[in-house]
Amino acid sequence: MTPTALRPERGAVPQRDDGERPRKTLHGRRQGRPLRGGLRDLVEQRLPAFELRLPDAGRLDPAAAFESPGPRPRALWLEIGFGGGEHLAWQAARHPEVGIIGCEVFVNGIATLLRALEETGSGNVRIFRDDARRLIEALPDACLERVFLLFPDPWPKRRHAKRRFVAPATLDALARVLRPGGELRVASDDPTYQAWALAHLLAHPAFAWTAKSAADWRRRPADWPPTRYEAKALESGRHPVYLAFQRVARAECP
Repeated sequence: MTPTALRPERGAVPQRDDGERPRKTLHGRRQGRPLRGGLRDLVEQRLPAFELRLPDAGRLDPAAAFESPGPRPRALWLEIGFGGGEHLAWQAARHPEVGIIGCEVFVNGIATLLRALEETGSGNVRIFRDDARRLIEALPDACLERVFLLFPDPWPKRRHAKRRFVAPATLDALARVLRPGGELRVASDDPTYQAWALAHLLAHPAFAWTAKSAADWRRRPADWPPTRYEAKALESGRHPVYLAFQRVARAECP
């Protein structure tokens, strides 16, 4: 099913290039307005307890990062670019048995998430403060149950299209770390990015779109909380789409 509103634009369906590798250049801001005293102190004092660091060599054991102070989590989820952290904090509070890794380089967003975690008392979160592709590269195979990519930078200019996170190489990497039956959720309010993401995901053999009707991608599911960015998009008249894809097990998958 490819709804008319989401049909990929002509030429958007990607041609695979087995020699393609993820771009390592990190684009975007690391900090906006200077943090106020309380948030600055929160980052300095509390971030070390939540920060996830990569090993000098070899694969990361992500579940081990959650063993202190609690037990190993039942499952691992990953949110790529959590922004202000509203979605991540909501999921962490409602799924204490799950370990959630959040990737974000914007220190203001990290501070906001830390404040939310202080309020909810959630300890099942780890924060990676660098390019998510570096983390994914270090993860073991089939270790994630769910991945979130919510309202990523659409890089609307044609010359910047290669900076978009959804691309053949990154989807290959996500297919490796998602376990069979795992879920990838992607949201966007940008029409060009919506078509781009859908084209790439439909073209990838490791992912199957789970939508059965238009309501499945037009309406945010009950277990998918709103964020401030989504609210701004709706106020501006932009209509987000909510895409859910399942990791399938096929012989031809990467």
